[in-house]
Amino acid sequence: MEGVVHTGTDASAVKECFSLTWKNPYVLRLAFSAGIGGLLFGYDTGVISGALLYIRDDFKSVDRQTVLQESIVSMAVAGAIIGAAVGGWMNDRLGRRMAILIADFLFFIGAVVMASAPNPALLIVGRVFVGLGVGMASMTSPLYISEASPAKIRGALVSTNGFLITGGQFLSYLINLAFTNAPGTWRWMLGIAGLPALLQFILMLLLPESPRWLFRKGREEEAKVILRKIYPADDVEKEIQDLKESVEAEIREEGSAKINMMKLLKTKTVRRGLIAGVGLQVFQQFVGINTVMYYSPTIVQLAGFASNKTALLLSLVTAGLNALGSIVSIYFIDRTGRKKLLLISLFGVAISLGLLAGVFHETTSHSPMVSRIQTSHFSNYTCPDYSSATNLGAWDCMKCLKASSPDCGFCASPTDKLLPGACLLSNDTVKDLCHDESRLWYTRGCPSKYGWLALVGLALYIIFFSPGMGTAPWIVNSEIYPLRFRGVCGGIAATANWISNLIVAQSFLSLTEAIGTSWT
Repeated sequence: MEGVVHTGTDASAVKECFSLTWKNPYVLRLAFSAGIGGLLFGYDTGVISGALLYIRDDFKSVDRQTVLQESIVSMAVAGAIIGAAVGGWMNDRLGRRMAILIADFLFFIGAVVMASAPNPALLIVGRVFVGLGVGMASMTSPLYISEASPAKIRGALVSTNGFLITGGQFLSYLINLAFTNAPGTWRWMLGIAGLPALLQFILMLLLPESPRWLFRKGREEEAKVILRKIYPADDVEKEIQDLKESVEAEIREEGSAKINMMKLLKTKTVRRGLIAGVGLQVFQQFVGINTVMYYSPTIVQLAGFASNKTALLLSLVTAGLNALGSIVSIYFIDRTGRKKLLLISLFGVAISLGLLAGVFHETTSHSPMVSRIQTSHFSNYTCPDYSSATNLGAWDCMKCLKASSPDCGFCASPTDKLLPGACLLSNDTVKDLCHDESRLWYTRGCPSKYGWLALVGLALYIIFFSPGMGTAPWIVNSEIYPLRFRGVCGGIAATANWISNLIVAQSFLSLTEAIGTSWT
């Protein structure tokens, strides 16, 4: 996923990881306790995509206003931008452990506010709180794991954070499915995120601070106690000395001339690195990954699948493939090389998006017609725009769904969803009447024989994106900058990623309304 540090590793490091952590489970406990931050990040990204379907059903203002739907999704991203910025300061001042505890507290408060929100405004407030927690956790969890892990298995353990992000997304779809028939559907989906936040809060209270941070603050004896628990007795003294020298060198480096933006841009190697690093982060978002993660059930409905539950079930495939892709990337990233993997990934993404555009063009241009006979069957609920139209023969499902004074829906034919159906007012009463006659009710997309091709396009998109564009931008950004500028440049690139994420999340649904799903 798309907003946190990934670290390249290889199969031998993974084997070494399992071997050492079996001998010293304390290290694994450190890594997975901090890694719950990645799980929370992934869960929040995935859960909103399914919850949004039911939030629209509960709050009619959200269903009518695309900007409200986008705000519910994107305010968490806006909060994450602020959380990541504040998190950097907190990490230095208060320590990694305290930053994670604060992130958990904010996430828990956000989950409670969202689950109990009586209106969209308070729901958005809850999303901001969750975003603040996600932003802090996204940068702090991998940092804590990195600084509290033995050097030999550091890459493999930091990679567990990446697995937990995609695992969190997959888990969110399973939980979305589990609560589809429960009262207060979306409230359970969003509120249950408070449980792992509470669990991590308790676990982190029982764990120590990062030894590197303790060394920086002059608390050497505390750091040595922790290092003796992490490293075997044979290695610990050497590691203590190496860490001490590393921290002293870092402090000396910081004490020299201050880094400013002009200095970054005037240094040719740094400037070229920033163009590549920031460019990769921006394009990672602009090729649309988070529209798939935030809106995949909505995309499935736009492709012609009417049921919320069906949309969630089919979206589970994309989450599963994304989780699988993060594992596949570990195998290929060092064997294939960054650039080659990125080019293959982008080529596949372009082909997949082309297929999706073609499918959506077909579904919108060849939607079922509206039948006068079928519509008159529900005479009291006919769509007003359809009733007042002069050329009724030109009305099809898509034209019916675009009617907006008031909103209208399409009730499919009872014998075949591709045959002409009825254009009716869109409300819960009409929806229930349509379902009572074993008909499908459409308000997002229209019935289509090409819907399954949209699923193929989505699956191909994830298969190509996840191992390349999903992982490589973060690895490239951890490698291309001179050591002295690495922290600042990495922060600039990560901020570019979050801002691009916000732009995409806040504009996707508006674009589908303005220029159509196919062009979007």
